[in-house]
Amino acid sequence: MKDLAAVPAAYLEALKARDLDAIVDLYAEDAIVEDPVGSDAHEGIAAIREFYKGATGMSIEGELQGQVRVASNEVAFAFRITMADVGMTIDVIDTFKFNDAGKIILMRAFWGPENVTS
Repeated sequence: MKDLAAVPAAYLEALKARDLDAIVDLYAEDAIVEDPVGSDAHEGIAAIREFYKGATGMSIEGELQGQVRVASNEVAFAFRITMADVGMTIDVIDTFKFNDAGKIILMRAFWGPENVTS
């Protein structure tokens, strides 16, 4: 299995580069994205691609906030995302669960209105 601790940085770099294909390539075909937790999940690679089209359509800066935590086949990491186009910053904690091939099968983003600043 690949270095799971390196995936969050690759994810943030792909967001910054607006590289939709690089983001989608991190996910398994049957993956689920729940962003934010409690919202409707995006299930399957086509739905995930559609979800990230919005993010890759704007200027985004992402910065890890502390160490990536790895436990078994999962990672958790805190980061700050800044969307200059809309003048918004969000402090987020994401979790990724991986399959044996090192692809994300479950992504959950923990953030709410109290984590958003304009």
